[in-house]
Amino acid sequence: MTDDDTSRPSGIDHDWPVLERRAEYETGWYTGGYDRVRQPDGSEKNYYWAELPPAVVVVAVAGDELVMVEQYRPAIREHCLELVAGIVEDGESYTTAGARELREEAGFDPAGTALVEEFWCATGVLRHRRGIVFAEGLEPVDRTLDGNEFLEVTTVPVDEALARAREPPANDATIEGLLLAQADGLL
Repeated sequence: MTDDDTSRPSGIDHDWPVLERRAEYETGWYTGGYDRVRQPDGSEKNYYWAELPPAVVVVAVAGDELVMVEQYRPAIREHCLELVAGIVEDGESYTTAGARELREEAGFDPAGTALVEEFWCATGVLRHRRGIVFAEGLEPVDRTLDGNEFLEVTTVPVDEALARAREPPANDATIEGLLLAQADGLL
């Protein structure tokens, strides 16, 4: 292979210069657009993306029960059983956002929170980071739901939570949160 050879074996880093970045639409929730990039073989292609703010998913345990919410998701027209979740606001850490979302949505103030994992989601199309937070030592407080939140708080036995989360319509963030907390020995 010569220095100017553009075909490299798999696993070798490539430069993918962005020739153009265009946001085609913006909503209050996300921005959508594309990057026109030069691929390693010299060809050009548009790669489309949606950019969302970071989100937090909360695995909250109260004794042998897991705190979850049931809510209607208009995008899929289904009622879903989910872990508490929400957007990380500017200046917040995942753990601070997780504690806030747990108070607002479920009416519990945690004595302790810990970041289980932070990662990129759906990297083929999204620019979106997610943090999974574990919360324990829950004390009841008043809920303060957002104007677009119509959800019911429920608890599920910890030993049944993953099976319940896998029932249709299954939710990726809920399953991820449960599996990661389980892998870390938290459930």
